[in-house]
Amino acid sequence: MSATKQKLQLQPLADRVVIEVIDDQQTTAGGIYIPDTAREKPVKGRIIAIGTGRTLDNGTKEPMTVKVGDLVMFAKYGGTELKQDGVEYKIMAERDILGILAE
Repeated sequence: MSATKQKLQLQPLADRVVIEVIDDQQTTAGGIYIPDTAREKPVKGRIIAIGTGRTLDNGTKEPMTVKVGDLVMFAKYGGTELKQDGVEYKIMAERDILGILAE
């Protein structure tokens, strides 16, 4: 998250995560601007908060696989969108994350 933006004050529950969406498709390789209506939905972002993990039937907590700061790829239409101060976030279950991207 950029240092100039105010941090989102939201603590996800159970196996949910909060992801700051990274939208880097504003221009084509040739430099042509792509308007919002013609762009693909972003599918990657950085995890900024995680829940405590899913509670199993026996009462124990299943630990989260992802951690704060991970760069992840997620389902295009997964999760719930939230926008604050011009920054787009997604709140979703950990199972909707497709993978952790190498940096």
